[in-house]
Amino acid sequence: MGEGTLDVYEYAVVRVVPRVERAEFLNAGVLLWCRAREHLEARTRLDPVRLRAFAPHVDAAAVARHVAALEGLCGGDPAAGAAAAEAPGARFRWLTAPRSTVVQTSPVHCGLTADPAAEVRRLLAALVPGEPGQG
Repeated sequence: MGEGTLDVYEYAVVRVVPRVERAEFLNAGVLLWCRAREHLEARTRLDPVRLRAFAPHVDAAAVARHVAALEGLCGGDPAAGAAAAEAPGARFRWLTAPRSTVVQTSPVHCGLTADPAAEVRRLLAALVPGEPGQG
């Protein structure tokens, strides 16, 4: 793993799906796992105004807490619960497993990167609406 070496990474987009039966969603973050560098990271950005416009019936504060909790879980924060103590790859697989809840992830995609931390920021900017530093 020298400087400039490209490693495979996997990522999934965090989605807010207020009514699962309608399959409509709002992108709210990105999860990235790079096994070669043991790098697991979540970056989230949920625009509460956009969420209220998209799904006025949803408890926006509760959804925002659940989305933000993904960052702690990926970072191994003990306050995030027992899953945060699992190996990073196991946490990524658990987080990206299909589920029928308000907070879900997209299918897993992959790419190549020399800098997983920069890649997760790039993906967030490209895939999640809003301004940097928001949410």
